Amino acid sequence: MKHNLLDFYSPTSSGSRNRLGQFVVCLALIVLQACQTPTDEPLAPDATGKPADQYNAEVALKWSSLELQLVRTASGFTPPVAARAFGYAGLTMYESIVPGLPTHRSLVGQLQEFTTLPQPEANQRYNWAISANAAQATILKSLFANLNDAGKARVDSLENALFTQLKETDDAINERSVAFGRAIAAAIFDYSKTDGGHEGYNRNFPANYVVPTGPGLWQPTENGRKIPMQPYWGKNRTFLSAVTTMTIPYPLQVSTDIKSQYFAQYLEVYTKHKSLTQEEKEIAVWWADDPSETFTPPGHSYNIARIVIQNSNANLAKAAETLARTGIAVADAFVMCWKCKYTFNNERPYTYVRRAIDPNWIPFWPAPPFPGYSSGHATQSAATATVLTGLYGEQFAFTDNSHVGRIRDAVRNVEFKARSYKSFWEAAEESAWSRFLGGIHTRQDNDTGLREGRKIGQFINALNWTK
Repeated sequence: MKHNLLDFYSPTSSGSRNRLGQFVVCLALIVLQACQTPTDEPLAPDATGKPADQYNAEVALKWSSLELQLVRTASGFTPPVAARAFGYAGLTMYESIVPGLPTHRSLVGQLQEFTTLPQPEANQRYNWAISANAAQATILKSLFANLNDAGKARVDSLENALFTQLKETDDAINERSVAFGRAIAAAIFDYSKTDGGHEGYNRNFPANYVVPTGPGLWQPTENGRKIPMQPYWGKNRTFLSAVTTMTIPYPLQVSTDIKSQYFAQYLEVYTKHKSLTQEEKEIAVWWADDPSETFTPPGHSYNIARIVIQNSNANLAKAAETLARTGIAVADAFVMCWKCKYTFNNERPYTYVRRAIDPNWIPFWPAPPFPGYSSGHATQSAATATVLTGLYGEQFAFTDNSHVGRIRDAVRNVEFKARSYKSFWEAAEESAWSRFLGGIHTRQDNDTGLREGRKIGQFINALNWTK
């Protein structure tokens, strides 16, 4: 007997009631099927595979640790160059596992000129930890192409050790996962080569740069560098178009009038230098993060991200997103900040104080070889604090042990002791303040950096990370 839909709703017999139950089940299955296979999404790998958020964060932590070591030891990885490397490494980590994360989106189409990436094969299983492992090995060997043999061996050794630990009994899954990770890394490296910063480690102090001269402009400081660091870095493509279009805030008008705001900014730095407490000296040295001696200021931020991943027991998916947001934050912060620095070429306290207040003054910490306004420390720390707050909340307390174990700074009588914070923003403010205490930044440098860095972090948080 044939029935139309209305027949199933007839309550006159047990057969009708059974058919009604069957109808409800069928309708539920149809709705569920429609929800599970949205027509606007690409085909996902086989659902019987293990999602990316069911792996632990070991792969992410070990590779980010090695990258920090490479930044410290590889030639030419100044703060802007290092920040860029963290940006692409973090992005690669995320994109190598995001197809295995049903709740999240790729950043393809959301970043400037980032239009396409290889896709995993539909209805095939992947081991996302293996994909991340292969992707990180590939991108680091590309970004750090000037590594010596020992450095290259460290990358190969870590990749092999992790693969041995992670590999499955099915060789096809292993090979497919490795191939996907390598393809993602190769595509992202090709993308990186068009941003203006490719192999920036070879041109930190370009001889063709003509240093502007005039009142209030940057001059060589106590380190004697005649050419400032990376004067063209601000022209590089940022990951986010919103950062490119940010309005650069003007610094105070240059003046030697003792009643001017400009004079007051530098007098404050000079005056504070005379009354530094032991803790303030420790703060200044803790956040100094000089290249070659440390993993640089953006490396300090990347390490804080690692500390947060460990403390929160994050899984691979959360770790990858954390490193991606942090990497993009420091990378774009350095481009925007360097654009600001070389737009105004503002003098350091070392220069102004010696010409307008005390000709014999030497700051507590030597001034870096590039303009002062605005502060790179403040900008990148604020951007990092904002993205980490977006992921872990405003009251995430943590202890920063980034420099524990370093040899005591005998010149300044400072031990490297871990520092604790109640929030990410508290750490960012201390990072900025440390440069004032060191005598190398004014308050306006820091205030502008913190404000603009927060905006960069907010732009990153506003990307469509989830579906």
